Amino acid sequence: MKNFLAVDTSGSYMSVLAVKDGKAFSVFEEDCAMKHSVLLMEKIDEALEKAEMTLNDCDFFAACVGAGSFTGIRIGISAVKGLALALKKPTVGVTSFAVAAYNAIDGKPQGKILCLVDALHDSYYACGYENGEVVLPPAYLPEERVLELCKEGYVLRSCAKLPIAEKTAVEVVSPLLGLENAALLAARRGEFGELSAVYVRKSSAEENVCK
Repeated sequence: MKNFLAVDTSGSYMSVLAVKDGKAFSVFEEDCAMKHSVLLMEKIDEALEKAEMTLNDCDFFAACVGAGSFTGIRIGISAVKGLALALKKPTVGVTSFAVAAYNAIDGKPQGKILCLVDALHDSYYACGYENGEVVLPPAYLPEERVLELCKEGYVLRSCAKLPIAEKTAVEVVSPLLGLENAALLAARRGEFGELSAVYVRKSSAEENVCK
């Protein structure tokens, strides 16, 4: 499967990739918080136009399923589900952690990497990798625990600038390269199926209902 469309609306940025015969054509919006639903289809058209391909040329569709913005995740998943259903094409989900992890040119992360997404209030969604394999499952961690893991040998990595960077080094990597690599890897592994959002913790609304 050489051709695919991938989107990531899990954060304040938005990534759209149209990959044709192994070459990626991208559209990236660095800051479009609260505008994902307005801009996404326009940016999909723009990426496809750059690649000189149509939706029907895609072998599969991919979406980032989180962790990240509750609303943003749902927007990306819904759009991709709709396209896949209309065209009867398979879908594959990739996590925001995988997008951060698989940022090497060859797609193979080395060493111990702790991939982070800002969860606000000095807390983070985190997932630990060692040589490309998940060794610490996704979790909601306070800043203190993240710093402890850093001392234990984990390199901190994210697709966006993080407040914790004021206290320790954080690698900020390309959301586009990571999205491409993660989608390709998931497809090669045959990880196709229904797209489901990855929510590491409950939304504020759900937490308030439970109180």
